Amino acid sequence: MDLGPTAQKYILHWGEMGSRWGVNRTVAQIHALLFLADQPLHAEEIAETLNVARSNVSNSLKELQSWGLVRITHLAGDRRDHFVALQDVWEIFRVIVEERKRREIDPTLTVLRDCASEASHDKTLSRAAVARMDQALDFVEMLTGTYEDYKHLPPATLKRFLKMGGKVARLLSSDDKV
Repeated sequence: MDLGPTAQKYILHWGEMGSRWGVNRTVAQIHALLFLADQPLHAEEIAETLNVARSNVSNSLKELQSWGLVRITHLAGDRRDHFVALQDVWEIFRVIVEERKRREIDPTLTVLRDCASEASHDKTLSRAAVARMDQALDFVEMLTGTYEDYKHLPPATLKRFLKMGGKVARLLSSDDKV
């Protein structure tokens, strides 16, 4: 597959951003390539297009599949696995947020709850330290609860909500001044 300069720029930048977000650069680049592709690609095409090792492509595709961002498809007359990425940016965002919550926030919430429970019996912790632990737990629980409230909203509703963001922020901040 021959990439033009704009597609190359997009894919390279997506790889850079991925690495800043804790995602392997090649994984992010493959995701970007499949997102831009007009047809399913097989692993050899991906490796050749991005000039990366076939083994790296294979591992990266497994990672993308585990996130639910890429799926396997088959083409008539071709025995190889071909890959396609989710194409709806709202669905991509939803999948990424849900996976990050499952992999990062949920385990943290479990530990914070355990620590809050154990803190009342731990004589080595000051009241101030226990209060800070409780604040951290309350904060993460509030964020998680808010996410649960919004995660099932249709994209059109979420889009309207996000567009209202500045207006809501100004409204709420004016209430804080009273």
